[in-house]
Amino acid sequence: MTKMNLTPSGGRIYQFIPGFENHLRAELNDSGEILSPSLYYVKNSTEQAYWARNIWMEPFELCFDSISEAAKALISIQRNWSGIFHTQFRRAALIQEQLPALSSKPRPFPWHLPETPMGAWTLLDKNTIVASAITSSPFPSGIIEFEEDKQGPPSRAYLKLWEAFVRARAWPKPGERCIDAGASPGGWTWALASLGAEVLAIDRAPLENSIAGMPGVSFLKHDAFTLKPENLGKTDWLFSDVISYPDRLFDWIEQWLQSGLCRNYICTVKMQGPVQGDSQVLAATRRFASIPGSVLLHLYHNKHELTWIKTGENPL
Repeated sequence: MTKMNLTPSGGRIYQFIPGFENHLRAELNDSGEILSPSLYYVKNSTEQAYWARNIWMEPFELCFDSISEAAKALISIQRNWSGIFHTQFRRAALIQEQLPALSSKPRPFPWHLPETPMGAWTLLDKNTIVASAITSSPFPSGIIEFEEDKQGPPSRAYLKLWEAFVRARAWPKPGERCIDAGASPGGWTWALASLGAEVLAIDRAPLENSIAGMPGVSFLKHDAFTLKPENLGKTDWLFSDVISYPDRLFDWIEQWLQSGLCRNYICTVKMQGPVQGDSQVLAATRRFASIPGSVLLHLYHNKHELTWIKTGENPL
């Protein structure tokens, strides 16, 4: 049995988001090769990509003779490994069965993310694994499911907020002040108020009555982006799920960062058209990614959008 680098100078493997394959390839200037239907390998790459479900940061090849040998080799590196199957399906399944089990059950919220790393692996052929112990997502294949509340929230938008909280390892405490821009119909406001936070919901459209009546919720009918930080005052958390061009959101957030009136942010960066080949949109998203102490990523529950997270408690 041998362990070797995928290439002498390394590289990265990027897992496609179904439906957004061209977005990833555009980010990486079509510089890679298809490793499997879901994996894209870029030689000598250290590029951070945002339209990826998961990034294998330090891939290596593992040659082996038997299923047990393969499993033992992975376990000797670390505990948690999530497989992606695209060839040799039965053999891959048998290897995964010999690895420590990973729960696939929907998670309750709040849920504290374990500190243990999550590795990824796949079979290239009968006797060759390509794997990475270090990946960008703490979830198996970048996938996290929650136990959904089908009664309280008016939409499923709260799921991406829950996912962002888990990734940030932080969420509002009871009594903390939150501003929810683009709040209607109230999915994020519901999630925040359910945590005991005080929520100022801002939108030009009203909240659903059941959300507006929750304890701690107040509503302001307005275009949030025309309100300056000093108009709204100090807040513990600022949220935005506004449908807008990324540049407009960035300009508003920049005002808040300069004001010092808020330390914690979670914002959805909505895409208004195709990203592939759109240099202006790619540049705008990278402006968010360049903000110190923050991350920009595509959450499992995102659609044609990215999420920007910056927390003062746990700098990312």
